[in-house]
Amino acid sequence: MADPIGWDVAEKVAVRIAGHEPLADSYHADSLGPDFAELTAEAEALVAEATGLESMAGPARARVTDRAGWVRANLASFQRMLRPLTGRLGERMPTNPVAAQATRTLTGVEVGTLLGWMSTRVLGQYDLLVIDDETAADQDIVYYVGPNVLALEKRFAFPPREFRLWLALHEVTHRAQFTGIPWLRGHFLSLVEASLGSIEPDPKRFLVALRRAVDEVRAGRNPLDEGGLVALVATPDQRQVLGQIGGMMSLLEGHGDVTMERAGADLIPSAERFSRVLHQRRAQASGMARAVQKLVGLEAKLKQYEQGERFIEAVEAEGGPQYLNRAWEGAEMLPSLAEIREPSMWMRRVPAPVAPGGAIVAG
Repeated sequence: MADPIGWDVAEKVAVRIAGHEPLADSYHADSLGPDFAELTAEAEALVAEATGLESMAGPARARVTDRAGWVRANLASFQRMLRPLTGRLGERMPTNPVAAQATRTLTGVEVGTLLGWMSTRVLGQYDLLVIDDETAADQDIVYYVGPNVLALEKRFAFPPREFRLWLALHEVTHRAQFTGIPWLRGHFLSLVEASLGSIEPDPKRFLVALRRAVDEVRAGRNPLDEGGLVALVATPDQRQVLGQIGGMMSLLEGHGDVTMERAGADLIPSAERFSRVLHQRRAQASGMARAVQKLVGLEAKLKQYEQGERFIEAVEAEGGPQYLNRAWEGAEMLPSLAEIREPSMWMRRVPAPVAPGGAIVAG
């Protein structure tokens, strides 16, 4: 069965678009590996103290990579993640070899273009989209894209050690979430597989989705604001799954930002400036960059940070950090996207923890 995506083409296109950051060849790059190895370990201890989440997968492993390395790691993750969809798409590939190759080339160019552009923006990433039959050396890695880190440090005169610890705190928090909460990783991957596995690979549905997008635009709404292309072509049942994923990711991203601020409060004097600069950097994307952000759902992710933080603030104001910890008790305790946007809905569904004497626990 033919693969509908030309992954080799995607890699070539992405690496070409990623380009080369001159600072990657400078002496400044020599400090990245040792720094991130040390700071990732420090961040792990700080996150454990701030959240109470202890990784059950051993110490975090840091890997500094260039843009091409990030592209290849994410191509591997994309291939694993998209198997439920590409397997069925492959069954509908043209039987004509020339037409089939043209289709693979086109899809490879599209995937490569997106990943190539993203590789110029990403600073760090925890890769959780792994499966058991992959080699252990490429699993459970905290990645840092060295050239992008160096370019930002130079452009804004960031203190390198502070900035690198700040980045490490966010990525290590995500690792603590997925390796310290036993059921979370499996639940997340099952939602992703359910979302992709239920998509019917029918070109006619894309036409229907486009008509729906036109109606949304006429109503004054952007049809790509709530999760990129997958949300655009989703059925009502699929949108329910996407709502679960959105709620979960909003909580995790908000928790990552809140933890980063708390765990590094006494060690990173420049944290507020780092946050302000990166927020402005995200907001200033325009033209083609803004279009790409919408298509792949990155703008929706930026909303996740803000909505997740507001949800956490509301819950902790009601019952302290102990109340928020109820969200980690099981998949049924996670907030939906609607509950993220309206925290009182979640608080009505999930009561605050009660102390042994019968009193509500407050922070």
